Amino acid sequence: MGYLGKTGRRTLLAALLLAAVPMQVNADAAIQRGQAAAAVCVACHQADGNGMEGASSWPRLAGLSPVYLANQIRAFKSGERESAEMKPFADMLNDQQIDDVAAYFASLPAKGPQTAPDVSADVLESGRQLALHGDWDRYIVPCISCHGPANQGVGHTFPDISGQHAGYIADQLRAWRSGTRTGDPQDLMKAIAMRMTDADIDAVSAWLSTQPPAERLSDGPVQIAVGQHEGGK
Repeated sequence: MGYLGKTGRRTLLAALLLAAVPMQVNADAAIQRGQAAAAVCVACHQADGNGMEGASSWPRLAGLSPVYLANQIRAFKSGERESAEMKPFADMLNDQQIDDVAAYFASLPAKGPQTAPDVSADVLESGRQLALHGDWDRYIVPCISCHGPANQGVGHTFPDISGQHAGYIADQLRAWRSGTRTGDPQDLMKAIAMRMTDADIDAVSAWLSTQPPAERLSDGPVQIAVGQHEGGK
């Protein structure tokens, strides 16, 4: 690239800023549409998108990748991911609404569970060891290997699992282990979950629930999920 004078640099910067404006406008519009379409979601996932523990454990959606969220809704809709509770709601949404709902929940600030898990310090320490170091004698890879530093997610495939509800994490690990949940890259989750005992699952789920979730980049445009359908956790 040739040398740009001061005027050229200013012109280039102005052009880049102007190009970013439509992206932000489109993202804001998607979030507004998504908020309206997500009215059917709030009874379980709550108005702030942070889920809840109860008779069932409803996961936090707030702050997760919009592409990841859209992929999961589509998986529920197609039946690739099985859930008697989720499929009727996923079936209500068309493709545009799926992307909009995903953009809306992705835009919300993530909060960890408000109640600490009712487990001992030894159980939490066991969970910490598995999440951060794994158990190589049993070929259990640590969570951070895929879910990234602090287990706060990597890209659109490996979600933020820090500050997720313990019951939900445990349910999903057992689903991977039993084969009732599929769709992960190269069967990574199934291979790991199959080596975990119930005690392992409960411990790592409890510890992860006590960790802070990733902070949302509040002023950046939300990346809309259209055309980026992938597998995921």
